[in-house]
Amino acid sequence: MPDSAVEAEMGEVYVISVAAELTGMHAQTLRTYDRIGLVTPQRSSGGGRRYSHRDVDQLREIQRLSQEEGVNLAGIKEIIRLGKENDRFRDELAAVRAELDEARAAAGNRSAGRELVHVPRSTAVVMWNRRRRGAS
Repeated sequence: MPDSAVEAEMGEVYVISVAAELTGMHAQTLRTYDRIGLVTPQRSSGGGRRYSHRDVDQLREIQRLSQEEGVNLAGIKEIIRLGKENDRFRDELAAVRAELDEARAAAGNRSAGRELVHVPRSTAVVMWNRRRRGAS
C-alpha cells in the first residue's frame, strides 16, 4: 500500500512493479535508471520507490530515445538535464517579461504626454532655444 504522505504530496503513485509494467520495462531497469539519476522516484517511509505519472512519462521518453533514436544513456541524461535547464530559463524569461510589462505600465503612467527620445553620443555642442508660442 502506498505511503500516504508521499501520495498526498505527489497525487497517484505506483510501486516499481506497476511502473515497470506501465512502461514495458523490467523493474531492474528502473532501479538502474534511479541509480544513475535518469529518473528519481519518491520514496515511501519504508524506502520503496514510488513513481508518479510524470516519472512514468519520463521513463517512456527514455525508452523512446534509447530504442527509436539510438541515444545512449549518457546522451539521454544530458537531454534530460538540458530540458530541465530550458524549462528553468523559460520560467525566468516569463518572470522578467512580466516585470518589464509592469515597469513599462508604471513608466507610461508617469510620463503621459512625454516622449523618450534617443540622443546618440556626440562631442558636438548644441545650442537650443525654446521657441515662444506663436513664433515661427
